[in-house]
Amino acid sequence: MHRHANLAEALMDRALLCAAGVALAHPVPGGGEQRISYAALDARARAVATWLRLRDAPGRRVLIALDPGPHAAAALLGCLYAGAVAVPVPAPTASRTEAERTAAIAKDAAVDLVLTETVHATETSRRLSLVGRTGITCLAVDGLGPDGLGPDATAPTGTAPPTGTAPPGLPDSGHARITADSLALLAYEAGPATAPRGAPITHGNLLAAMPALRQALGTGPRSRVGGWLPRHHTLGLVGQLLHPLWLGATAVPLPVRPYRADPVAWLRALDRHGITETVAPDTCYARCAAEATDEQLAGLDLSRLRTALDAAEPVSAATMAAFRRRCAPAGLRSGALLAGYAPAQAAPLLVAEGRGPVPGLDLRVLDPATRRRVPDGVVGEIWARGPAVSARRGGRPADTETAVGGFLRTGDLGVARDGEIRMTGRSHEGDPADSFVVAGLALHPQDVERELLRCGRPLGSARVFCAGPGTGPLVVVQEVRTASGSQAALARLAGRTRDRVAEEFGAATGAVLLVRPGTVRRAGSHKVPRATLREQFLRGEVRPLYQDAEPGLRTPAEPASGGAA
Repeated sequence: MHRHANLAEALMDRALLCAAGVALAHPVPGGGEQRISYAALDARARAVATWLRLRDAPGRRVLIALDPGPHAAAALLGCLYAGAVAVPVPAPTASRTEAERTAAIAKDAAVDLVLTETVHATETSRRLSLVGRTGITCLAVDGLGPDGLGPDATAPTGTAPPTGTAPPGLPDSGHARITADSLALLAYEAGPATAPRGAPITHGNLLAAMPALRQALGTGPRSRVGGWLPRHHTLGLVGQLLHPLWLGATAVPLPVRPYRADPVAWLRALDRHGITETVAPDTCYARCAAEATDEQLAGLDLSRLRTALDAAEPVSAATMAAFRRRCAPAGLRSGALLAGYAPAQAAPLLVAEGRGPVPGLDLRVLDPATRRRVPDGVVGEIWARGPAVSARRGGRPADTETAVGGFLRTGDLGVARDGEIRMTGRSHEGDPADSFVVAGLALHPQDVERELLRCGRPLGSARVFCAGPGTGPLVVVQEVRTASGSQAALARLAGRTRDRVAEEFGAATGAVLLVRPGTVRRAGSHKVPRATLREQFLRGEVRPLYQDAEPGLRTPAEPASGGAA
């Protein structure tokens, strides 16, 4: 490809060159897939771009709330084509925390337009109304005609369909206004639901990320890139959708929750859809190695998988060895599984061990207090700088807590060895991103603690943390206001806590400890710091009324005797 001024030009050139090729292979119920050609996807994206341009969208923020698939891809490409700023959020679900987060993102980003689907239009508009964002023009992409003038899903906002004739194509003058410095995405992965923080990613950031992703994944035009990282997740959106489309390859957007709940189903999907490159967290590989039976593996063919990158959370050498051993009979190539690192939000790229440094990327492990490099093998905080790394927050320069001297403080802990960096965990207190990594996904402790307060009596205040340094199994320490002393009753309460975390956040809980009042919340409104409670837990100093922990998870002392809390 020749040098492009923006990612939209690169994607449109690729669509022209690969018109008959398969751009998307979207899984459908029953195990098949819906194949969308480059020409068809480009036509859909141009229709969305025409609709946006008729509303003077260049530079304006557009909320994208769709399920993974062809409509979501067309919406994202349409934003890029039109010079709008895409603000991806998950499609509406039953999660209250997710609804609050979407509303807060819409307010913080000051979105002007919304792209969704007919099935989600009413709920999306309701969420916007929670923060006073009423009257916003909303389009159901699945109802849009090829001319960009199809029926609008605007009943919730009262906006009438546009009139007039849409231009058959996008004027060249429109592309000239989109430069490398133009914003392409606002990625909201940091901050709790009530105060999310957006990372602006420019067209230049995305263009720089593409060759870096190709180097890390070893992708090419014949690749079929797929994984279950969510599309609103920067790495999932850029690495597993935009990157294969930039290459002229095929994107296979797998749904998230089914494969997070059943990793062996993910292995079956890799085989069924002939995926050649994928990314998943260490937890997923560990569960596959532990849970896949001989019978399940007997019918699988993983020989087409050229790169399986273990990234998005700390990588365990034991996990990699176990996965290679377990999946070798299914045809897994000996060199396919690689350890990798995915920097925090605002850096949509990957680093794979053994595949050389990423051109232009400066990764350092520093002491955050002195801002000096730490020796090899010593844990420090990973800082990143380079053309693919955004050093801005919410459209403004990042504050000194997140960016210093052009470097982005990732909040990831890591070590450097022989010129390569491996993630070891996340900061707990004072974390710039204020999140944990659970099964490869960012989880904000404030959100979980606030949701657990809604469990109702007799459960009270809670603290959550990870058994590892900002990552690993999730531990919940929750007060019980009153308790009968019955272990069966306490077990039901612990089950209520586990179920709430799973339903709201899709995350498994490694341990639940039910404790007396005063353990989490001291006199007044003061809560024990998470880091302090975590250290007490690891030392066995938290004395629970009841505990339910995964086998092998480091647990505290035996339950305290007595009845009422």
